[in-house]
Amino acid sequence: MSAQLIDGKVVAKAVKEEVRSRVEALKARGIRPGLATVLVGDDPASHVYVRNKQRTCEELGMHSVGHNLPATTSQVDVLALIDRLNRDPAIHGILVQLPLPKPLRSEPILYAVSPDKDVDGLHPVNVGKLMMGEPRFVPCTPAGIMAMLDYYKLPIEGKTAVVVGRSNLVGKPVAMLLLHRHATVTICHSKTPDLAEVCRRADILVAAVGKARFIRGEMVKEGAVVIDVGINRQPDGKLVGDVDFEAVAAKASWITPVPGGVGPMTIAMLMQNTMLAASTT
Repeated sequence: MSAQLIDGKVVAKAVKEEVRSRVEALKARGIRPGLATVLVGDDPASHVYVRNKQRTCEELGMHSVGHNLPATTSQVDVLALIDRLNRDPAIHGILVQLPLPKPLRSEPILYAVSPDKDVDGLHPVNVGKLMMGEPRFVPCTPAGIMAMLDYYKLPIEGKTAVVVGRSNLVGKPVAMLLLHRHATVTICHSKTPDLAEVCRRADILVAAVGKARFIRGEMVKEGAVVIDVGINRQPDGKLVGDVDFEAVAAKASWITPVPGGVGPMTIAMLMQNTMLAASTT
């Protein structure tokens, strides 16, 4: 079997076009969705990510305001900025770019963002809503995974899903989303015995461990749908995923590439969350 590609660029384009249309409808009502980004420090990758998010906002007709703070900014000053943004009616979504430089503590800062403006879906209120099956804002990467499965009409109900990775950003929320769609879900991690055998049971396999080519061909069931969340830069500069693409693609029915798979979906879903936040004002 030779897997078909799940093209994140194609799906992201469709999501953004839908967002653009709904933004125009909001603007006709006098509402222009606004996203504020908070970037602390000089991490080059973070600056690239934030610029991409701001540019996409503008492309879709949304308002974007960037707050770039020096690495020496205190916890108190960051929290004061979050408080101002929470009270700003022109801002519907607040994104705090991670990682934050030390000694800043991310949890108090993320939890200070109003749940109504938490477009990253990381506030405990929104995490709780997701757990209860009443999601409002879903973390962007897991939401993007579900959007890709739906775009390609890949069945979820009744399927066996295995998620390798238990992070709060990807592993746990995508497991909840799959569970709410009536998949039977197993979450695997570093303490899982006989990981390969568990993975071989999966109709849908999500790899989110941050280890290059961790999922090998012999770990995958014939005909499985494989979602590779990993982005790992090799010594030669090449980006590879958590999945050994060539070996796994020979067995899977569908697979996401790296790059061009899950990655493009993250910004698209951030835009969707921002538009949804504005829709409820």
